[in-house]
Amino acid sequence: QRRPTVFLRLCSLSGWALCRPVSGHVSVQRGYRGDSPTDSGKDVLEIPLPPWQERPDEPLETKRARLLYESRKRGMLENCILLSLFAKENLSRMSERQLNLYDRLINEPSNDWDIYYWATEAKPTPAVFENDVMAMLREFAKNKNREQRLRQPDLEYLFESPR
Repeated sequence: QRRPTVFLRLCSLSGWALCRPVSGHVSVQRGYRGDSPTDSGKDVLEIPLPPWQERPDEPLETKRARLLYESRKRGMLENCILLSLFAKENLSRMSERQLNLYDRLINEPSNDWDIYYWATEAKPTPAVFENDVMAMLREFAKNKNREQRLRQPDLEYLFESPR
């Protein structure tokens, strides 16, 4: 009779796993043995983003609609919630200059975590982004009214008249 084969397999998040074939299936016993191997960084692929460009001839309503969309579709949930709620409350009353500052703020940095850390004051905001719109976003992020902010706003508000 054949003995079942035992082998080790590196699992990306859980360290080494001991795998045994059982009745045609592989059972996995997870365990942690010491420190994880040093990360070589070879599996990291950094895709350069195109540089941000100001859109001086964009109509204001088009800019507001684009910024609303970009505020909702961030790629990280924390910013999706924070920026979409901020956009709902502020985009309709921002001046053209403020819209341009907001556009630069949410589109020029290549790392969304930077925007989140600046808004929550976990890291200092670079001078180039330190302006009245950043101050508005920081104030909004403080959530002084203790609102429950667990999801993005529904889009029905777009069809209501502004307050």
